[in-house]
This record gives sequence, structure tokens and C-alpha cells, in this order.
Amino acid sequence: MKKFTSFADAPDYRALLQQALEIKQNPFGYQHLGKNKTVGLIFFNPSLRTRLSSIKAAYNLGAQAWVLNAGADSWTLEMADGAVMNGSTQEHIKEAIAVMSQYCDVLGIRTFPTLKDRDEDYHEVVFNKILQYATVPVISLESATLHPLQSFADLITVAETKQKERVKVVLTWAPHVRALPQCVPNSFCDWFSEIDWVDFVITHPEGYELDPKFTKGARIEYDQRKALEGADYVQAKNWSSYHNYGQVLSNDPAWMLTPEHMAGTNDAKFLHCLPVRRNVEVSDAILDSPNSLVIQEAGNRVFSMQTVLHELLK
Repeated sequence: MKKFTSFADAPDYRALLQQALEIKQNPFGYQHLGKNKTVGLIFFNPSLRTRLSSIKAAYNLGAQAWVLNAGADSWTLEMADGAVMNGSTQEHIKEAIAVMSQYCDVLGIRTFPTLKDRDEDYHEVVFNKILQYATVPVISLESATLHPLQSFADLITVAETKQKERVKVVLTWAPHVRALPQCVPNSFCDWFSEIDWVDFVITHPEGYELDPKFTKGARIEYDQRKALEGADYVQAKNWSSYHNYGQVLSNDPAWMLTPEHMAGTNDAKFLHCLPVRRNVEVSDAILDSPNSLVIQEAGNRVFSMQTVLHELLK
């Protein structure tokens, strides 16, 4: 593995998953890999789980970590090629990333979409510039279109809790107070549509169809209750429209997940990437129930990152 930006960078997901489960059982057993190594973490937008779990993962492997909030802890960065830098930007991304590559052995990058220009976001303009200028392996801590570390943690959570060989996993759209990107649902689809022991269903109101390249092989169902029938795992997440890019087409509160929705499932476990808007996306009764795996899922963010670091450092 030379980089980690999507499911495609994990050539054998079964081996990667098994490695993660072994690392979780012995989190300090590979510290020789991180000895005298440094992990650099660059954030272009806020973070809680990604930031803290990445630092913890580095420490578990015996590595050091530094964190930079781009534009706040650093000079304001210019992204455009050929820019005449006589305005507010003070350093070009070309020099910034090349320099930061000198200070670490692996670089983790978190970028964010504009939700204004779909072509720019889906061509990953900012992230690809960083890949171009970095001279060390790069890990996506979330990009404009994907969040692979979150989806890997979701997979770890399902794998370690499932009670039968084959499970039904449902991704359901949920209401929110503002427009959110498609990164997490795209990535969830990118991973779970490829897992051969998962029956994967996506449910959302009409108009919220995701980019088809991420939903290949999944069943798409517009009737939420029908989609949830017999589900073993339910992941709830809001996203804005892909086709009417960045727009909120509907905010129907009936899509908020409640015990009534879950009654038709196979006593399903509940997943959410967090942060979650309580009683908007999902009710307290679901989040606080014994079937909620959201804290275990967040804990597995350490082991998804640690496994990826393990693969890159070895």
C-alpha cells in the first residue's frame, strides 16, 4: 500500500480487516514500526474523532505525530496553479506540501468540499494537488468525496459484532438542519457494496441519489420502511443532493430514525459516524439503546487508522 484514499487502495480487504482485528487485540504489539517515525496531520476543516484517533493510532505504533490546522496555524495557502500571489494568500500549496513532507514519514490530509462546484469537488482538485506535491505516502482523513477511514472503522465494527455469516446492512438518509456533503455515504457505499458477505441496501427520498460509481451493486429503495425490513445493521446519515449539487431538496422529519422504524428490522444494530443531531437525524431512544454501536464504532477509528499506518510504515 502506497496511499490510502478509497476502497481501491485496499487490494485485499479481507487481509486488511483481519490485520485490524489483530491490532485491536494487541494495539501496542507493532511499536517497532513507528520507532523514530513521524506522522503529519493536516486539517483544512474541523475534526474531533479523526484528529484524536489519528494521534492515538500513531502513538500506539510508537510514532510521533504533529498536527497543523491549515490557514490557522500556518500561512494562508494558495491553491491555483499560475497564481499571481499579490492578494491574501501567503504560501503556495506546492511549497507547503513539499516542505511538510520533509517533516514526516506519512502525511494525513483532511479536506472538504465546497458544495458549490460539483466538478471541482468530484475531481478532488485540492486533494490531488497534495498527492502531486507530497513526497511521502498520503492518507485521506476525509476528502471532498470520500471518508475511507470512517468506512473501514464501520466495517471493523460490523465484522466484530455480527452474529451470522451473511448480514443485511442498510444506509438510510436522515434529515439535518443544513446541507452536508456526500463524503461519508459515498465512502460507506464504496466499501459495503464490495463486501461479499453483506446484502447492501440504500434508502433515501427521491432526488438524493448518490454518484452511481459508488453505489454499484447496491439495491436502492425509496421506501424507508421497506428497506429496513430484516436489516441487521442500520447506518443513518444525512447528505445533500448530488444531482442538484449541494441542495436540500427535502427535510422530511418522517425520515428521522425512531424505534418504530427499527421495529421491522432484525433487532438491528445502529451505526452513525458522529457527530449526530439528536432528535433530528435519529431519536434519543435509538442512540441510547443497547443496540447503538456509535461509541464502539468511534473507538474503531483508532484501529482503522492504526492498520493503515501499519501497512504504510511496514
